[in-house]
Amino acid sequence: MSKRGQRDFALEPEDNVRLANLCGPTDEHLRLVELRLGVEVANRGHVFRVTGDEAAVEAAEKLLRALYEETAFETLDPHKIHLRMGQANLERLDQGPSPQEVTIRVKRGTVRGRGANQAKYLHAIATHDINFGIGPAGTGKTFLAVAMAVEALNESRVQRLLLVRPAVEAGEKLGFLPGDLSQKVDPYLRPLYDALYEMLGVEKVAKLLERNVIEIAPLAYMRGRTLNDAFVILDEAQNTSIEQMKMFLTRIGFGSTAVITGDLSQIDLPKHQKSGLRDAIDVLRGVEGISFTFFTAHDVVRHPLVARIVRAYDARDGKESQE
Repeated sequence: MSKRGQRDFALEPEDNVRLANLCGPTDEHLRLVELRLGVEVANRGHVFRVTGDEAAVEAAEKLLRALYEETAFETLDPHKIHLRMGQANLERLDQGPSPQEVTIRVKRGTVRGRGANQAKYLHAIATHDINFGIGPAGTGKTFLAVAMAVEALNESRVQRLLLVRPAVEAGEKLGFLPGDLSQKVDPYLRPLYDALYEMLGVEKVAKLLERNVIEIAPLAYMRGRTLNDAFVILDEAQNTSIEQMKMFLTRIGFGSTAVITGDLSQIDLPKHQKSGLRDAIDVLRGVEGISFTFFTAHDVVRHPLVARIVRAYDARDGKESQE
């Protein structure tokens, strides 16, 4: 188990303008350091106290001192804070439970993880640039990701939200649906609209969509783009091809967070085609800066029958694979 530590230090020379630059609006920059390194940062004026795992406390002090030096000639923002932490290769150093629960404030009130796996998922999204949430329906994968995205937008940590789905048919062809392209793909994107409406309200979502602050689009529209200062969610990722998944992951730019969600038991691709999500698990497990959270039937937060249904299918599939 990691040893806990605490360190007090003062930043010099004392300069209130530089201190405000370091801390950010409502201490936003300090919160980013806390989430990335898994420490708690408190200050009274220029005197700081950092608490957490000893190695993380040491790294946080070095980072804060270096950032304070930069405030003499540069205005800091969340993008630059992320960049400095990335350049220093700073990651959360303790592997124990988070010293603080990730709580999301949205229009409907406060959202927090139900159970250890959801709490781990929220903390992973807060501390990693690319995150995978994999598991059965009803485990909150998409809902929690949208909540994190809305909070990041509300706090100006990102400039826009992109919610993306592959338009893969489940038994019907797009060509047989009436209407133009946007009308054809809208049914595939409806769950993302529903989550946004619950978080922000219908009127605000409509205004943000009009201004392109929120963009909801089929995966094919991502090709050729680079996404900076954005929160990007790829939903139903089990229905991506290997090429599509690679294309999506390589769109991520500076200051962006990506969350990829999917359920490997509900793949609608042709039988001979390997899921891009399954391939990404094989290829990217262990890559630094990428998190994986795997949900099970125990994490289902819908009607209790949903969890029983998931377990029944899992048992059937397990039995068939042994035959």
